[in-house]
Amino acid sequence: MDTKIGALGVCKPASNEVGSLPNGTAMAIQNSAPSTVINSSEATLGRHLARRLVQIGVTDVFTVPGDFNLTLLDHLIAEPGLTNIGCCNELNAGYAADGYARSRGVGACVVTFTVGGLSVLNAIAGAYSENLPLICIVGGPNSNDYGTNRILHHTIGLPDFTQELRCFQTVTCYQAVVNNLEDAHESIDTAISTALKESKPVYISISCNLAGIPHPTFSREPVPFSLSPKLSNQWGLEAAVEAAAEFLNKAVKPVMVGGPKLRVAHAGDAFVELADASGYALAVMPSAKGLVPEHHPHFIGTYWGAVSTAFCAEIVESADAYLFAGPIFNDYSSVGYSLLLKKEKAIIVQPDRVTIANGPSFGCVLMKDFLRALAKKLNHNNTAHENYRRIFVPDGHPLQCAPREPLRVNVLFEHVQKMLSSETAVIAETGDSWFNCQKLRLPAGCGYEFQMQYGSIGWSVGATLGYAQAVPEKRVLAFIGDGSFQVTAQDVSTMIRNGQKTIIFLINNGGYTIEVEIHDGPYNVIKNWNYTGLVDAIHNGEGKCWTTKVRYEEELIEAIETATGDKKDSLCFIEVIVHKDDTSKELLEWGSRVSAANSRPPNPQ
Repeated sequence: MDTKIGALGVCKPASNEVGSLPNGTAMAIQNSAPSTVINSSEATLGRHLARRLVQIGVTDVFTVPGDFNLTLLDHLIAEPGLTNIGCCNELNAGYAADGYARSRGVGACVVTFTVGGLSVLNAIAGAYSENLPLICIVGGPNSNDYGTNRILHHTIGLPDFTQELRCFQTVTCYQAVVNNLEDAHESIDTAISTALKESKPVYISISCNLAGIPHPTFSREPVPFSLSPKLSNQWGLEAAVEAAAEFLNKAVKPVMVGGPKLRVAHAGDAFVELADASGYALAVMPSAKGLVPEHHPHFIGTYWGAVSTAFCAEIVESADAYLFAGPIFNDYSSVGYSLLLKKEKAIIVQPDRVTIANGPSFGCVLMKDFLRALAKKLNHNNTAHENYRRIFVPDGHPLQCAPREPLRVNVLFEHVQKMLSSETAVIAETGDSWFNCQKLRLPAGCGYEFQMQYGSIGWSVGATLGYAQAVPEKRVLAFIGDGSFQVTAQDVSTMIRNGQKTIIFLINNGGYTIEVEIHDGPYNVIKNWNYTGLVDAIHNGEGKCWTTKVRYEEELIEAIETATGDKKDSLCFIEVIVHKDDTSKELLEWGSRVSAANSRPPNPQ
């Protein structure tokens, strides 16, 4: 991260790009130290932490109370710029911080020791896999209990208090255990700055008896962070650009493909600059959807092997050179390792490294520097895009529904496409929503998020809560399967409590459809709920909430008109009832290939 972080001029961010800091944070440090002296009653560890969170752009913190963090929560909510968002469980609090970070660039959650920490751990692991800076704060044991051989509640019954810490060490990039005031300031600042620099979660444990104690190190407004800028090795950059330009300028029909690490590298704009300058056909990997403008004139869709956007895979895989910026090739993104790519044709650009074909590789080269410099060296070549236009056939339309015919998923998403604008954002849950939402064409400014690397079902409920809280000016459209919803449904309550106006499309097809297509069995069938009835019970007459069930296209049209009209200021929950076998063709193909990859027999020893 190549910015200096200073006091916020405004709290609302100007960018939805993950990892980008809110508007106003890039302020130079003045020569003189801040002159504001803090009242002794406010010069506490808890208030210092709160001020730090606000300073980096976190104006909402997602919490679950427990006796070890209650005093800390008192001091956090006393900070005028910080809003406490109380969640129903720790898992959802972590997912909400994840969704918040995707919009604001950083998020935070607060839980209690061990019972809360281990509950939030799964969400923190997901954020780690997606390169999201999260500040996970845990209220820890009383400082006097460390080293006493005492057994505490909320633990597994051993006098060793490090179980939680050891669990977090594998899913965070820094851990700070604050059990004394002398180095608390340094520990907290190091943790937060590390999260921002590494774009990964960090863990901060604060002893329950320290949060409210004044200390001289907290007596003034905190001096703004100064994060050392990351710089490219100039010689390496020049060598990488020369080698890449020679490689690509010899190609007849080169293409470029954006990957999910574009956002951690802050290279989205540089990627578009390269596309503008080169004329290359431009695609994205599925997990990078939303990071590249789909209204770009050379955009050809999502490259996902056999389940790519129509005509996209043919152009990418037939190219004689392809530049991948920030890719992650795993079994899901490679459709069971079935991509028809050749390493000798590829330039792989990672956030700080460039590899050309089978070699050479150039380290200490930042992606955005490389892409911008390369744009100045490439010959304009739009052959691949012209080939795409030559073979392209516009999407067809679903068969027209007869009156009162059971609703089909493809009809649902045809109507959803018409709802999208710069004032909306899409959250896609793990499952068939992955594939159906991938086919949506995003207008300029429309947000899009899903969790592909970790793929935790239920993620979207908390993520929707967090994302919507971060950008209240957008209407979030969340697409959640019934199986996933049953995992994390409770925090619809928190959405209503905080006046959010999300539209949730609950797709009720009677089970874990994505698992069915990989490997079916009776465990993929779930108990059907009255989902609208459940949300009505959660609403309980408090706040703005509207629910409906739709079984036919006529009902869907009416529901969308109501949700975007009379109920535009309410949380709208639309339960869409479809056939259990109504899945996208992409899921059918993807599921069979992933199943084949999972079922490979052991290699002979």
